[in-house]
Amino acid sequence: MIRYVVVGVKRAFGFQVPGRRLAVLPDDILLASYPKSGNTWTRFLIANLVFPDQTVDFGNLHQFVLDPAVTPQRDFRRAPRPRIVKTHGSFDPRYRRVICVVRDPRDVALSQYHYLRKLRKIDDKFPLDSFIDRFLAGQLKRELGSWGENVGSWVAARHRHPGFLLLRYEDLLAETARELTRVAHFGGFPADPERVSQAVERSSADRMRKSEKEQGERSMLIKDSRQDIPFVRSAKSGGWRSDLPESQVARIEAAWGGIMACLGYELVTRDPRSALQSSLIGLLASGSALAAGAHREEVLAGPASTGTASVTERTTIR
Repeated sequence: MIRYVVVGVKRAFGFQVPGRRLAVLPDDILLASYPKSGNTWTRFLIANLVFPDQTVDFGNLHQFVLDPAVTPQRDFRRAPRPRIVKTHGSFDPRYRRVICVVRDPRDVALSQYHYLRKLRKIDDKFPLDSFIDRFLAGQLKRELGSWGENVGSWVAARHRHPGFLLLRYEDLLAETARELTRVAHFGGFPADPERVSQAVERSSADRMRKSEKEQGERSMLIKDSRQDIPFVRSAKSGGWRSDLPESQVARIEAAWGGIMACLGYELVTRDPRSALQSSLIGLLASGSALAAGAHREEVLAGPASTGTASVTERTTIR
């Protein structure tokens, strides 16, 4: 009985979190990414850009970039529009404007491994090959699916849509101001160089590490987690080259090589052309390009992307 009273009071005053029941507004902007793909850093960047007069930290980040799983309903009602909403979920047709952040799945796997160690969900000695089994099968959080299912759902459904902005974590690292300016233009936010530069500086890895130490216990991301493993780690890309065994690299590329090649990630254990030809994502991208006049482009996925790409003439979805 008491439980129902508490639920009723929370609902009446807007203290409950909306979750999937959130009423989506026409001008909402969704920030989507698979876990450990740079979503938190991107939220810091956007929050510091849109709210330059506020102090953004781990304790209040969800008040600026709203999280349906954490942010109370009343904060959604009070938020200035357009609201920026965060998700790790797969394709959601309710949102007409979407910023999708992707990251090399080989780095995502390593980042998730260490994050789950931090949360005490796996032991330090948990075998990496067993972890990759679960990662490939989408068993780390079943409702999110695997990396390929999750990212593929967004890319396949929206890659040519004018309300879809694709960001690569590696490009954010290499050219942060440039990529944040793209976000600003997409969302209709101020994009003057001084404001963008200030947002980048306030969202630096050092600033975020400081906030993690000071406000981490107020964040649902890391509350009660291990203090000897940082949430903000190296803030680099390409760690898989030294830390992920080649056999596990091969398994990830075998599973999702087509999507990876379309996104501009270099494959080291299989031919990218054959991966694209056997991939539904590659066929969709090729079909869209042919329908638009066989537009093809020569892509170099970032000279500063820690060597994660090679020049290959191919149809891409970037």
